[in-house]
Amino acid sequence: MDIIYHPIVLEHETGNHPENKNRILSLGNLPITDLPLTEEPLTLIHTTEYIEKVKQFCQNGMPLDADTQTSPGSWNAALYAVTATIKASEIDGFAVVRPPGHHAHRDFGHGFCLFNNIAISTQKLVNAGKKVLIFDFDGHLGDGTEEIFYNTDRVLYWSLHQFPAFPQKGNVNEIGVGKGLGFTVNVPLPPKSGDDIYLRAVKELMPVAVQFAPDVVGVSAGFDGHKSDPLLDLELSVNCYYELGSLLHAKFSHVYATLEGGYNTDFLPKCFYNFLDGINGAPKRFSEDATESTILTIEAFETDLAALIANLKPYWHI
Repeated sequence: MDIIYHPIVLEHETGNHPENKNRILSLGNLPITDLPLTEEPLTLIHTTEYIEKVKQFCQNGMPLDADTQTSPGSWNAALYAVTATIKASEIDGFAVVRPPGHHAHRDFGHGFCLFNNIAISTQKLVNAGKKVLIFDFDGHLGDGTEEIFYNTDRVLYWSLHQFPAFPQKGNVNEIGVGKGLGFTVNVPLPPKSGDDIYLRAVKELMPVAVQFAPDVVGVSAGFDGHKSDPLLDLELSVNCYYELGSLLHAKFSHVYATLEGGYNTDFLPKCFYNFLDGINGAPKRFSEDATESTILTIEAFETDLAALIANLKPYWHI
């Protein structure tokens, strides 16, 4: 999995906001990929009114909301984030971009996100006749992505996320509507969930993803589930991200990724490079002690997992 990056994403200025350019800088010297910037792909998902709103807000450096900053450089950074994610989908690459995207809806952005990078790239694949699994391991639910594909059977959206936490959605009963029933898989994780619970959830629900038989897997790769992250209360180790990469490498032929969250710049690089090593079949670069959940956390998780499996059994063999 090759990296797709350009320093234009650093021009999305957010000051001391948790989602700032130091996240990217912490990853070290990255290869640069020049790509044309165009608005055209935005209309695959977003309304023209919303696109124009974002453009105007960026020009004036106005925030979309209290959490979602813009600056004059944000527009080009956001266009590159979309274009790079599309490029990643074509070459099984990893788009190292910002602003992130999975909280952006068709007609509004929030949660640090302007445009939904993974959704745009996915819709382009769907329009070309592909079935796409979106595997979202960011510690927050990608509520924008979930909503966008909630009623289709061409996209399976699978998210593991802390619950409760922003955006206060993503429970086991949210499994899609209409043709999309059974094609949204939400795994709510109690606070303090460790590697044991997380990897168990992935392995127990992997049969759903395999039965879906996607042509392409798109990963919303957020690393804010690490135990050091300041915005969440999950307890994952850097090892967990290597295991995630290894599992995807073992199960699927065509996988691409785009960067979402991860806000501790000391550990973001370790999580990021461990995931890359796992998906590339390379030795693990970083290691720390695996984390284990408390009995009470495990019990809460098992209750939700049983309910989720019961909800999905009419649609999948699990």
